Amino acid sequence: MGVYIIGAGGHAKVVLSTLLDAGIRVDGFFDDDPGKQGLVLFGVRVIGTIADAKAMSPQAGVIGIGDNRLRKRLAQELAGWEWLCVVHSRAYVHPSATLGPGTVIFAGAVVQPCARLGSHVIVNTGATVDHDCVVEDFVHLAPGVHLAGSVVVEEGAFLGIGSVVVPGIRVGSWTVVGAGGVVIRDLPPSITAAGVPARPLLSSGGCG
Repeated sequence: MGVYIIGAGGHAKVVLSTLLDAGIRVDGFFDDDPGKQGLVLFGVRVIGTIADAKAMSPQAGVIGIGDNRLRKRLAQELAGWEWLCVVHSRAYVHPSATLGPGTVIFAGAVVQPCARLGSHVIVNTGATVDHDCVVEDFVHLAPGVHLAGSVVVEEGAFLGIGSVVVPGIRVGSWTVVGAGGVVIRDLPPSITAAGVPARPLLSSGGCG
């Protein structure tokens, strides 16, 4: 069974660097961009499309795509694959924390005691998850995000670069928090919030 990365964009480069740091040999990338076919990134070649990956017998790997909905769809379409959980050597994860399959913890990240992270979670460069947090499947914590203790981030939420969540707050599923936002109140599902403090953005009405 080989080890492959699904996607070959910028995020996938960081996934590759994390796998290589962990001593895991990567056998190739799969990506649908025609311009990337045959491209070699840090010694690893783009060897085919997502359809090619689906045509293979199940393999091991990581979905190297930052978009949460796309990552979920690909995980469903590639059911049967063994999704690796990978932690960079320059990250810290307390032994009592739990990490689901496909979750990647990048360099400089910190996951503190009794935190529970689901499947295919991204804890990006320098992000921190404090004690007793729950981070559900397909969440992406962008670089420099900080979750204080006992925060709950529901499935598919995206917290933009440098955003902060104070203790005990719940961020609803598939909600987006803009870069630098400071979340001091619970946020409902499927909204976009931004600012200090973070507030839901009102959608602008169109004419005609």
